[in-house]
Amino acid sequence: MTTIPDPARFAHVTDWVFDLDNTLYPHHSNLFAQIDVKMTAYVGELLTLSREEARKLQKELYLEYGTTLNGLMKRHGIDPDDFLERVHDIDYSRLVPDPVLGAAIRQLPGRKFIFTNGDRRHAERTARQLGILEHFDDIFDIVAAGLNPKPERQTYERFAELHSVTGHNAVMFEDLARNLAVPKTLGMTTVLVVPRNFEPTFSEIWERDPANEDDVDFVTDDLAAFLTAIVDVVA
Repeated sequence: MTTIPDPARFAHVTDWVFDLDNTLYPHHSNLFAQIDVKMTAYVGELLTLSREEARKLQKELYLEYGTTLNGLMKRHGIDPDDFLERVHDIDYSRLVPDPVLGAAIRQLPGRKFIFTNGDRRHAERTARQLGILEHFDDIFDIVAAGLNPKPERQTYERFAELHSVTGHNAVMFEDLARNLAVPKTLGMTTVLVVPRNFEPTFSEIWERDPANEDDVDFVTDDLAAFLTAIVDVVA
């Protein structure tokens, strides 16, 4: 069941931090599914593997290293720029502009950030297609993170130091509960964004995080409505 936001829990927030993929746009748009297919193809081409073998290895790398990119860099020394360019060569037209989400983000009091394991160009293209790019103060991408992905603690600390974000004054929105564990320890309020009706649109069972339920303060399957409920009180 989606948690109804308690506006009082957000009255102190001055920094609003949003993951990008499957968070700022809904799972059913399947944008990340395109990236996922591109990553599988990249692994297969790099190591001369069948699609099934490449898919299996890709998920092993993701689970062990946090991202497929990080795993390929650690094990095979690939060029991260080439990887990021190729896997983000996708069709953004599938994303539908979300004026309700844009209005809610614009009215949130304080600063707003995108914090993604993707690269800046992908984040900019995605947010621009959604019609929300102009409402963000900055984008903290995998390059700014020194190619160290969430959920590594040093990545969150690097973000917080760069932007002078104090944990208890911040809230983080994520689609993966494991990526909320460190923000929770830093004092942030945490919000898990799940697929509409809690049903994945493609086979991402490997991304579920039942062990991290205690790191989640709120859950929503409608980010725009969740933010609007907050804005109606705190803005």
